Amino acid sequence: MDLRLVFLGTAGAVPTVDRGPSGLLIVRGGERSLVDCGEGTQRQLMRSVGLARIDRIFLTHLHGDHYLGLPGLLKTLSLQAREEKLELYGPTGTEEIFQIAHRMFGRFGFPVEIVEVAGGTAVHGDGYTMRAARTDHGLPSLAWALVEESRPGRFHPERAMELGVRPGPDFRRLQCGESLVLPSGDVVEPEQVMDEPRSGRTVVISGDTRPCEAVVELARGATVLVHDSTFTEDERARALETRHSTAREAATVAAEGGVGTLVLTHVSSRHSTRDLLKEARAVFPRSILPSDLDHLAIPYPEKGPAELLTGPGDMRGPYGEWSNATEPV
Repeated sequence: MDLRLVFLGTAGAVPTVDRGPSGLLIVRGGERSLVDCGEGTQRQLMRSVGLARIDRIFLTHLHGDHYLGLPGLLKTLSLQAREEKLELYGPTGTEEIFQIAHRMFGRFGFPVEIVEVAGGTAVHGDGYTMRAARTDHGLPSLAWALVEESRPGRFHPERAMELGVRPGPDFRRLQCGESLVLPSGDVVEPEQVMDEPRSGRTVVISGDTRPCEAVVELARGATVLVHDSTFTEDERARALETRHSTAREAATVAAEGGVGTLVLTHVSSRHSTRDLLKEARAVFPRSILPSDLDHLAIPYPEKGPAELLTGPGDMRGPYGEWSNATEPV
C-alpha cells in the first residue's frame, strides 16, 4: 500500500513567499489525513492532491499558524456539497475554537465530530493507529504517530507443497494464520511455510515542541520523523524561550529514537536551508528539508528508505513522474 506525505506548509510562525504555515497531508492508500491546517492550506491542497476527500484532521496545538486555515477549508468543503462526516482531533480547547468558527462562518453542510484528546490517545484506522503523545510547547500540545499493523511474513508455496498442501484455498488459509489438517491427518502450521511477520511503517509528526522524551519514545524505530526545526544552534536561547527546537536538537531526537529519516520543518525565515541541513546532518546524516508541495514516498522497510520528491505538479500521477530531490548525505 502506498504511503506518502505531502508538505503543504513548512514555514515557522511567519510565512514567507516560498513557505506557508503548517500543514501536512498523510496519504495512505485511498485515505487522506490532514495534520494541522494553517492559513492557505486549502489552496495548497488544490495545487497538489485536490480537495475531493479529507477523512480526518489532527491538530497538534492551537497556535494560529496551525489551525487558522480550518474555517476556510471546512466552508469550501461545505460549498462543494460534502455530506460525509469529518472527524477532527485536537488538544484541550479545540471544541471552543470550533464554536468560535461557527459564529464567524455559520454552520457547515456536513457533520463535524470534535474529539479533544490527550497524550496516550489512540485513534484506530484500517490497518493502522494514530497515537498521540504530549509535547513541550508551553500549552496543550501533541505529537501524532501513524503506526501500521505488522504484516504477515512471506509465504513459501514450495514448502507448503513439499508438506502435501495443494495450491488453492488451503494456501490462503495458511496465509491467514490458520492451521491446516491434511487428508493424511498431518497438521501444517503457518510458521512452517511462512517467514516471521514483517513490521509496518511508522510516521511521527512532532508539531511544535522542545526536544522531549515523549517524542523520542513515540519515534522509537520510526520510519520517518517530521520534527520542529525552527532555529539553528546560534539561536538556541530563542528556541528555549519560544519552546521550539533547533535543527541539531531535532537530529539528536532522531538519533536517540533510531529513526530511518528525519524531516526538518517549521523553518524560521531567519535561517537558510543549507545551514539547517548542515547542522542536522552533523548529528543525523539522513536528514532532509522539503519545500512546500514536495512529498515523501515511504516504502515498506524492506524496500528501502523514504524518498523526497519535488513539487509542485500533478501529485495524482505515479511517483515515477517526479525527480529525486534528496540531497546527498
